[in-house]
Amino acid sequence: MRKLLVLAVGLMFACNSSQKTVTEAPQAPKILDPVAYGETITENDLKDHLYTYASDEFEGRETGTAGQKKAVEYLKSFYEEMGIPAAQANGDYFQNVPLEVSKVPVGNISINNTTLELGENIVTFSAAKEEVNSIVYVGYGIEDGEYSDYNGIDVKGKFVLIKAGEPVENGIYTLTGSMEKSVWSNASEATSKKTEIALNKGAKGVLYFDALTFPRFKGYFEFMKNNNSGRMQLTALGNDNILIYLDEKAATAIKSDIETDNKAQNVPVKLSLNIAAADEKMSSENVVAILKGSEKPDEYVIISSHLDHIGITDGGQINNGADDDGSGTVALLEIAQAFKKAADEGNGPKRSIVFLHVTGEEKGLLGSQYYTDVDPIFPLENTVVDLNIDMIGRIDPNYKGQRNYLYLIGSDKLSSELHELSEDINKKYTNIEFDYTYNDENDPNRFYYRSDHYNFAKNNIPIIFYFNGTHEDYHRPGDTPDKINYDLLENRSRLIFYTAWEIANKDNKLVVDKATD
Repeated sequence: MRKLLVLAVGLMFACNSSQKTVTEAPQAPKILDPVAYGETITENDLKDHLYTYASDEFEGRETGTAGQKKAVEYLKSFYEEMGIPAAQANGDYFQNVPLEVSKVPVGNISINNTTLELGENIVTFSAAKEEVNSIVYVGYGIEDGEYSDYNGIDVKGKFVLIKAGEPVENGIYTLTGSMEKSVWSNASEATSKKTEIALNKGAKGVLYFDALTFPRFKGYFEFMKNNNSGRMQLTALGNDNILIYLDEKAATAIKSDIETDNKAQNVPVKLSLNIAAADEKMSSENVVAILKGSEKPDEYVIISSHLDHIGITDGGQINNGADDDGSGTVALLEIAQAFKKAADEGNGPKRSIVFLHVTGEEKGLLGSQYYTDVDPIFPLENTVVDLNIDMIGRIDPNYKGQRNYLYLIGSDKLSSELHELSEDINKKYTNIEFDYTYNDENDPNRFYYRSDHYNFAKNNIPIIFYFNGTHEDYHRPGDTPDKINYDLLENRSRLIFYTAWEIANKDNKLVVDKATD
């Protein structure tokens, strides 16, 4: 009887327990605090890395040199030791970036039997052997919305003459409808955009007249000639198109009223190009590692920095590049280590994190261009964001705010959500003063277009560019590890880690609400 009673009571409690399990409300998902991982990013570790990475042993890490090869081996060894896999399916951490160096060309051009020497009235950086009897003048060479200088004009297979600037009448700029200039008046950006438009329309070559910036092109040409250097470009994107910069004498020899006439037209001219150049092949490497996401492995958060610098210049002086971009490189290593620790403890990110060290930034953003335009290891359409780190270890001597600051560029260009998330993360974890001076479209420095994030942004991938500004040691031998502010480098690196963490673990991808054509 007693045994039956005990059994009955046991069954009663078992039933009650079972019933309770079924009806119990589900617990809210655990929100993981990333601080424990962020705090693994320390001054001492950053300093240890940087005193090696920016040492004389690495010879300034110029693209394609022995010093740069030492740099990529250092990065590869780090990821191997951390157990963070290579991004490429073949297990290779190195993404080969084939390059070619066009040595300074020699020669001249003849316009209606008047000879103009290369480096004097004309500048180009590639070979050109052509003879033509006419060219197409397209005024400003702009195509923007409903406005086009190409209406009714066929430029396929022809040479095109373009002048700098944009249409303006009585002080009102046609494209803005106001007294404010548009982006087409910015020399560095407009030159490439106008040239690209002409070449996309099938032009064989471009003759570009910009009296104000011609001295800059001429100075660069002279520098390359005196240093026996050349222009580096991606072999994969090499083409036979020709771009020649003209001074006023050369431009008016082709079209005497070029300054005042904006109408597109065929111009009869006897043009003979006699310019020769020698190209040298070389290779360099991006270093790419990945931590696969736990829930959304096919969506990618990229964190990038450039691994190269400018090498040995000025009579054998080594430019160590501790800030540019040793600071970004070692920050990326420490961020990778923090994510790996989280993954090892079962708290890895939902999305995959790609750690991208690109080569050739100092040569024209070549490594990032190769990744986006030639061989994206992971689909760009599945790439959520690029957080690009380029110089975060120093203080801008002209900066008037507090010491704990950082310039942010591009956070609001493509995604309002990214900008708001960035602000919120900073307030929650790091309390850095964000300065958006260089984010202004009218800022003459045009930093938005001058680091590796831009190759992602042009593909409508949201980006943030983290930057401390330039200083007296920028691109000079004085950019050494002893001048780095390691406490600031630590806090800035943690900020980027926390921002990447938030993006990687969001339920939804960042909304791109400002995409461009």
